[in-house]
Amino acid sequence: MPRLQILRSLPRFLLKSRPREQGRMLLVMLLVSPLVLSSAACAAPQQRENANLAQTDDFSPSEEMMPADDLSSLSRNNAPPPVNRADLRLQSVSALVMDEYGNRLYSKNSKLIKPIASVTKLMTAMVVLDAKVPLDPQIGIIEDDRDRLRNSSSRLRIGDAVLTRREMLTAALMSSDNRAAHALGRTTFQGGTSAFVRAMNRKAKSLGMYDTYFADSTGLDARNRSSAEDLVKMVRAAGNYPFIRKTTSTGETTLRPFANGQSLLYRNTNALVRNPEWNIEISKTGFINEAGHCLVMQTRIGDRRFHIVLLDATGRSTTTNDAIRIRNWLLNRSQKTAAR
Repeated sequence: MPRLQILRSLPRFLLKSRPREQGRMLLVMLLVSPLVLSSAACAAPQQRENANLAQTDDFSPSEEMMPADDLSSLSRNNAPPPVNRADLRLQSVSALVMDEYGNRLYSKNSKLIKPIASVTKLMTAMVVLDAKVPLDPQIGIIEDDRDRLRNSSSRLRIGDAVLTRREMLTAALMSSDNRAAHALGRTTFQGGTSAFVRAMNRKAKSLGMYDTYFADSTGLDARNRSSAEDLVKMVRAAGNYPFIRKTTSTGETTLRPFANGQSLLYRNTNALVRNPEWNIEISKTGFINEAGHCLVMQTRIGDRRFHIVLLDATGRSTTTNDAIRIRNWLLNRSQKTAAR
């Protein structure tokens, strides 16, 4: 029986009771009444609090996955928007889209550790530039720079091609030349390639890339592995190097590695760099069979900067199409906001 009801029934009981029993019941009333009154006092605020929650809590399961229309609000409060993954039917196995504040806009298997192929060359370039070695000395391509793992081709002929270290970086970053990347790893430190790879792994750890491991400077080795989560950190770090920003955002350039002055046209392996609708600040592609097609970018869409990582796509154009889907999705959100 509730305590209030007991308290109300006590006077009637006392009238029918003997004097001794009446004394006992009076004692009970003195002990029980403070507890009853305190319980009643606490119940009213709790009921009011529950009523307020019912009025202000507008959450529903369907709204959790609704796309955010106001991306511009991120610049004011840095709050990540909810994302409807159905709006972005990305084909890459692993993907991550983050804004310049570190807000996660889209994530798909972002912690999956995968081979990263020539995306490796962004780390190669950072380690060379960190070493503060002169960029003007010339480096010759030698037999040791030949790819004996996958027999990939290169227009830098062995025993004939000579480029400055700056030009080697350009060939490696822009058109992903493997002989150029190997030559950089071979000549940067006195300890040769092994010392260079150790420096790559130290750099990765310093950036908090704990799911990343490098085995060579080219990306031909499938043991070069990372996750989309880690690669966003690498792309953000690469943005601190003016040389990397300029080179990887350039559509094409001409180099003359041969004594006879023959010119070679090097084009960026990311076709989006040559698309006037895009404003790409950093870019690197990659492909080996184990990694699939990969693309990492730092790009401005509208008036905002975004980091995009796409890994393990099946077709040559899949990462490009995924990037276009992401751009269109972001622009659509901004246009809806502006129309309000």
